[in-house]
Formats: sequence, structure tokens, C-alpha cells
Amino acid sequence: SRGHMGTEDISTRYLDLDLWGTLEGVKALHEGQVEAVAAIGPALPAIAAAVDAAVPQLKRGGRLIYVGAGTSARIGVQDGAELFPTFSWPKDQVAFAIAGGEGALLHAVENAEDSASGGVARIVELAVGENDVVIGVAASGATPFTIAAIKEARARGALTIGVANNRNAQLLSASEHAILVETGPEAVAGSTRMKAGTSQKIVLNLLSTMIMVRLGKVYRGLMVHMRPTNAKLRRRAEQMVVTIVGCDDQAAADAMAKADGDVKLAVLLASGADMANAIAALQKSDGNLRYALAEITPRQ
Repeated sequence: SRGHMGTEDISTRYLDLDLWGTLEGVKALHEGQVEAVAAIGPALPAIAAAVDAAVPQLKRGGRLIYVGAGTSARIGVQDGAELFPTFSWPKDQVAFAIAGGEGALLHAVENAEDSASGGVARIVELAVGENDVVIGVAASGATPFTIAAIKEARARGALTIGVANNRNAQLLSASEHAILVETGPEAVAGSTRMKAGTSQKIVLNLLSTMIMVRLGKVYRGLMVHMRPTNAKLRRRAEQMVVTIVGCDDQAAADAMAKADGDVKLAVLLASGADMANAIAALQKSDGNLRYALAEITPRQ
């Protein structure tokens, strides 16, 4: 039994949406989006707990694995796919379990979300193990594919995190870390790509960004672990070196060239360290730039 689902209820607020003027309608829809953001507030302690549990797993080489169907799968893929360009998160440390396979991201696949066996099969195929962090996302919290994947991952010793928009959802009880965001009825009844989807995007953003911060990939609010793969990112990387070190543009560009695009290494070189000391400081600090800078700076 799926129990009562607030995400499927009809909202009296929007019964006459089709009769309102366009601006009035857009304002009302926006109001729903603001509610979605507010609904995350009560879930923040659960998000923080999930981050703190995930970090040691990932430090041991575990993967971040996103599980979902339909909208929830697409939101998970967006979050996971952006970790490499933003934080140089290794591509082999992120994976996806998508109901209906990757083709389902562009074209809806009939009944894929109802396949519990499909969820189990994907976790088996990924050879999920105890260092992995598996995040299941479902607005209803009742998607058979996602619940089955989470249960299988948990049985294999992985850390499991469930994100759902209905309380008492089976996905939440199946997960070690339950993140409930009660977004309630949608403006268009059951259209969970709206409020529920917005809340999922934010929850995954908060989770993955704070995980990366805890892993030392952010320094003074800068994405120092980024790999510059185009001209815009090279300029951004050089400006980071300028900002952190206080050197001029040319010195930053030289350091970036010597460091072969590694922002953290470039910062240490531009701060006066030689290559051997810079590399040693980063290794000793486990890649944390704040600690590495303290290593190479002589104490006054």
C-alpha cells in the first residue's frame, strides 16, 4: 500500500489557474516554487548528517551513485554530471541507476519505474560495495525501481540516502539517511516536476556541494579543484590564483602553466614554493589548500 500522498492531492489554491490572467498565473506558480524552497528548512539537519556520513566513504574511494526514475533521474544526472567540471570529481567515482536506462533521460520509458527487478539489476551491475554512497530520489517515495535499488545497495553495505516528498514514504524507511521535504500538492495536480522537482534539485545541490567542501575542494568560496577545460575556465582559474595569492595576472598565468592547470598547485607555486615542496604540502594536507598553504608559509 502506498498510503496517502500529499504530492498527488489537488490544490484548491490553483483550481481556477486556467481562468486567470497570464501574469497572475505565473505569480501563483512562482509562489509554489518559493514554498518548495522553504520546505527544505526542516530537512537541513538530515542533509548535514548525510554529508558527514558520506565523506569518509568517498575518501576511501567510494562512488556517488544517483538512483531515480523520470524527473528524479534527470535531476540526479544533472547534479552528478556537474561534479567533474566544478570540482574535478573523478568520473569513475560517479554513477547512475536510471529506470529504463540512459535513453529514459530523453524519452519516457513505459513502466520502467515499476520494475523492482530493474533497480536490483542495476545495483548488481555497478557492483555496489560498502564504500559507495547511493542516493535514491523519488517525489512519491514509492517508486519500486528506486526502493529496490536502495534496499539492494544497503544489503551490500553501501551508505544509502533517500530523498522524498511524502512522509511515511517507503523510500525513506528503506534508506539509512532519510531526507523528507514535504512540498505538498502541486499547482497542476501530481506534476512533481514543479515543487517537488525544485526541492530535489536544491537538496542534491546542498548534499554534493557540502560533500565537496568537506573533501577540501573549496577554498575561501572558490572552486579550487576545478580543471580548466576551456578559455572561460582558464580565465576563472587564473583569477582564482590572483585572488588567493595577490599576485599579478602574468604571475598567475605562469604558475597555472607550470602546474598544468592544477589551481591548488599553481597557488602554492605563485606563493613562492618550489614544485617539490608544493607537491609535498598538497600530499601531506590530503589536497586541502588551506592546510597546504600553512605548510609552505614560514611561521613568523
